[in-house]
Amino acid sequence: MEKMKIMLVDDEERYLQTTRKLIEKTGIETLTALNGNQALEILETRTVHVVILDVKMPGMDGNETLKAIKARYPLVEVIMLTGHATLDSAIDGLKSGANDYLVKPADIDEIIEKAKAAFEKNQLQEQKIRAAQTKRYMRSPREILKNDDE
Repeated sequence: MEKMKIMLVDDEERYLQTTRKLIEKTGIETLTALNGNQALEILETRTVHVVILDVKMPGMDGNETLKAIKARYPLVEVIMLTGHATLDSAIDGLKSGANDYLVKPADIDEIIEKAKAAFEKNQLQEQKIRAAQTKRYMRSPREILKNDDE
């Protein structure tokens, strides 16, 4: 099974670095981005399974970034990170395809737990896609025998 890779996206650099270090202590590879545009650039070149995305950021906010991620990388799971004042925005994010949301300051164990659940969903989706692709290219023994008899 593939190892989970997370990306944290938040405009607060100190929060990013502290959270990244705490998550990486558990053995989870963690990338960081200071804004939505940087997150999209990273997604172009790196495999990321779960994005933990702050709702309130200057420039491209979290909901705009979420929509761009889902449009370009629909299998990437996104968890919205919000302060109490932006809870409605996080709920809007859920309607736009976010997997879940966390309220700041989020406990590291809670972040990891939600990320693992999102990763499992990601892996299940990828498994279903692989099975469908395999089924399209594979023939059953009955089909092979039937075609050989003709």
